[in-house]
Amino acid sequence: MSELKKIATREGFGEEIAALGHENPDILVVDVDIGKSCKTGKFRAELPEQYINVGIAEQNGAGVAAGLATCGKIPFVVTYAVFGSLRMAEMIRQEVCYPDLNVKLACSHGGVTPANDGASHQCIEDMGVLRTFPNMTVIMPADYNAAKKLVREAANTYGPMYLRFTRDAVAQVYGPDEQFTIGKAKQLRDGKDVSIIANGDTVILAIEAAETLAAKGISARVLDMHTIKPLDVEAVAACVNDTGRIITVEDHNILNGLGSAVCEVVAEMGKGIVKRVGIQDQFGQSAPYERLLAMNGITVENIVSIAETL
Repeated sequence: MSELKKIATREGFGEEIAALGHENPDILVVDVDIGKSCKTGKFRAELPEQYINVGIAEQNGAGVAAGLATCGKIPFVVTYAVFGSLRMAEMIRQEVCYPDLNVKLACSHGGVTPANDGASHQCIEDMGVLRTFPNMTVIMPADYNAAKKLVREAANTYGPMYLRFTRDAVAQVYGPDEQFTIGKAKQLRDGKDVSIIANGDTVILAIEAAETLAAKGISARVLDMHTIKPLDVEAVAACVNDTGRIITVEDHNILNGLGSAVCEVVAEMGKGIVKRVGIQDQFGQSAPYERLLAMNGITVENIVSIAETL
């Protein structure tokens, strides 16, 4: 799987949102002046009447989208993750989530994939912040094909949604015919000794770690938890009951992200153990993507080491 050409998940968004726009004239893009980076150029060129650029005004973009949603439109606000979650947070809460409007936030540059852009553009808090908002759904696809399918699912499902994409190219995990359901994890491998639950760009690391563990005689279940809210509680509970040991892997702060969401389920069950692999509650810096992951222990080798210890 990792031998296929790497593609950024933002590319999948750009392709699918254009296709959706042709199919449904109520689908609009509300761009925050960085369409080139967020891959809305095809949509803008082919569907100019369904495209609005509010300029460098993220908070205004959220308000415009909320207004459009009250008129029956399905707006996708498009910007970088650090702006589309944190700068817009109050507007998302008050104007989108509180009235439960059908607004989608499609944000590129999630996690440390902005790499050399530095800490200011590496959004490590977004999914954690937005999963605390009532009515909000939070999604991070693992690869290009997953991004296309989950964008389509989001467009066809009512409610506020946050979709997080990568700037850098990431490994392909899925074929083009794979199907996804929002809120339902994808089991990529079964196992009886340990469970590895990952999302986004770290899913490929979980798969590779499971392959390494298999060669060592350790059987690892692998889940792609592409939706961290609503979390697939049944899938997590099955991991606890079947393996008793869980490792979460995410390109996000270990506080309040995927790891925390899984820990909440495990704590209420009163059994099982969870080890969290992710950004270690620290800002990134300007460095290559893989180096930033390694600085936080987000590597195949560390996942394998933790699994062996468990």
